[in-house]
Amino acid sequence: MPSIDALADRLSTYLGKDQVNLVRRAYFYAEQAHDGQRRRSGEAYVTHPLAVANILADMHMDHQSLMAAMLHDVIEDTGIAKEALCAQFGETVAELVDGVSKLTQMNFETKAEAQAENFQKMAMAMARDIRVILVKLADRLHNMRTLEVLSGEKRRRIAKETLEIYAPIANRLGMHSIRIEFEDLGFKAMYPMRSSRIGQAVKRARGNRKELVNKIEESLSHCLAVDGIEGEVSGRQKHLYGIYKKMRGKRRAFNEIMDVYAFRIIVDKVDTCYRVLGAVHNLYKPLPGRFKDYIAIPKANGYQSLHTTLFGMHGVPIEIQIRTREMEEMANNGIAAHWLYKSNGDEQPKGTHARARQWVKGVLEMQQRAGNSLEFIESVKIDLFPDEVYVFTPKGRIMELPKGSTAVDFAYAVHTDVGNSCIACRINRRLAPLSEPLQSGSTVEIVSAPGARPNPAWLNFVVTGKARTHIRHALKLQRRSESISLGERLLNKVLNGFDSTLEKIPEDRVQLILAEYRVEVIEDLLEDIGLGNRMAYVVARRLLTSDAEQLPSSEGPLAIRGTEGLVLSYAKCCTPIPGDPIVGHLSAGKGMVVHLDNCRNISELRHNPEKCIQLSWAKDVTGEFNVELRVELEHQRGLIALLASSVNAADGNIEKISMDERDGRISVVQLVVSVHDRVHLARVIRKLRALTGVIRITRMRA
Repeated sequence: MPSIDALADRLSTYLGKDQVNLVRRAYFYAEQAHDGQRRRSGEAYVTHPLAVANILADMHMDHQSLMAAMLHDVIEDTGIAKEALCAQFGETVAELVDGVSKLTQMNFETKAEAQAENFQKMAMAMARDIRVILVKLADRLHNMRTLEVLSGEKRRRIAKETLEIYAPIANRLGMHSIRIEFEDLGFKAMYPMRSSRIGQAVKRARGNRKELVNKIEESLSHCLAVDGIEGEVSGRQKHLYGIYKKMRGKRRAFNEIMDVYAFRIIVDKVDTCYRVLGAVHNLYKPLPGRFKDYIAIPKANGYQSLHTTLFGMHGVPIEIQIRTREMEEMANNGIAAHWLYKSNGDEQPKGTHARARQWVKGVLEMQQRAGNSLEFIESVKIDLFPDEVYVFTPKGRIMELPKGSTAVDFAYAVHTDVGNSCIACRINRRLAPLSEPLQSGSTVEIVSAPGARPNPAWLNFVVTGKARTHIRHALKLQRRSESISLGERLLNKVLNGFDSTLEKIPEDRVQLILAEYRVEVIEDLLEDIGLGNRMAYVVARRLLTSDAEQLPSSEGPLAIRGTEGLVLSYAKCCTPIPGDPIVGHLSAGKGMVVHLDNCRNISELRHNPEKCIQLSWAKDVTGEFNVELRVELEHQRGLIALLASSVNAADGNIEKISMDERDGRISVVQLVVSVHDRVHLARVIRKLRALTGVIRITRMRA
């Protein structure tokens, strides 16, 4: 086991003597605090914080992070208060320890909820000081290295959480080495048999390929020497989980994956990277479409490198990564590679650090908008697996988005208000559907309109967590305002039967009823009525004085305008349209569903004033309504075209069409037609009747 003296020797290579002594002090404090405590493996507990500090020392982290690593379990496991740590080691270290401690388990109804809640707390802690997550990653890494002592079920649970949350976070922060180790350890714990089989196969394959790898390596080194370029050429090992993911995701056999030979060339300067690229392209022919320049356009986590695939000797494919030493360090340690806190705290974060900060800021924004922790973690998981596409704004700014992103994702990435008011888009100067997936290199322009609102259908195709969270948030606000408006109309309609209105009810009476229903403001009560969770006539009876004994008399039906939005829907069973006699069914949580007066589906509830309300169509009703028609006609050529042109001539629109032959002579066509009202429907039917061979037209109802 590593000792504190060995760690202190390593730290003295990059930290000052006083800082090393502070880390020592934190170790002895932790040793005393954890005295008598043991790990599952039987070792003294203090070996764990020491191992975590060693992992951070590999990354050359600052002394405060190392002190927090030594003390990270003190608050949680020993009962020592945060204030005591603050007095001993200063506020910054105490805050870091407190941040890491808050990420421990709490009791929740489900494991998923617990995981989601923990991650939410992690986002909060990361926002205050991003070193919290680095200490947490090191803590998790040591726990993963010592998983064997736990039960099988617990091992699998921790491994799953590591693969789903911690490995992607390490990747998002550009920490390649830690991500690889997380993935391989998690894979081994989750699928021990698969891991062992792939491991054995890799060993055999490496033995068989050794000679060819050496030959390719020699030819690449010779090629650089001839061009007078200094660089290190090394074979790149594929890690087990990466092989497994490719086999599953791309449905490839093990041999296909291992047949690709991977090399890395490390040089001193950026311009040398491009010289090396030219040299290797002269040596072997490049594969078209397989070159990626991550130096000019870095990945979202700050990763930089040139990637190319070549046809090598004997036609074997060779993958080559070309980068500088600094990029290599960045690729392995990411955000920890050029640690901000090494220099003065006022320096502006650059590169990976700035990107990490930007990501954490985005995560926090998502958390504030999300309805609950599970919705939040769903959004973040989407955000943690970015296979990026790079697109341009009309002014030439580069935007990084996950693969499969659409113009709506792009609009929300530019600004929330742009996303909320988006109505159309131009991709490379041509009008395109909002749902079209973006390709790298495209220029995207968003067309917005004041007063526009997000469409619920966007949730079916958006990819980014930010877009999904903001659309849901906007729809919730929209639904709330529409529910309040409908609830107020329903309540006032009932109160009118008592010759009263909401405005005439005394304020003290309103407050009394709000307290009785356990809501804080009248808007919450009106929202409940609009959503169908409370009955308007029951609330009206409670609002009026108790001597009002009879039910309110009807003041005529409630007028429907068609613009009530998300809280009013039209029944699919009977498809009512303006002009039809209608009735409203109050459905808990959904609001009001409009049915035809004689619809069989609500015949039992028809006379229940708690569930049904008489409705009428307002004079200014707007919108398009679907009606299903059944047309029986003699079979003839170009039948569908004839029907479509007749509907079109009556300014109607066919939403859906299906046909079946009743016999060789007569065809039955089912049409779903979009109309404005009954008069418009009559016009459409008249046009259809005018066609030769039409026998019967029926409007389909429940």
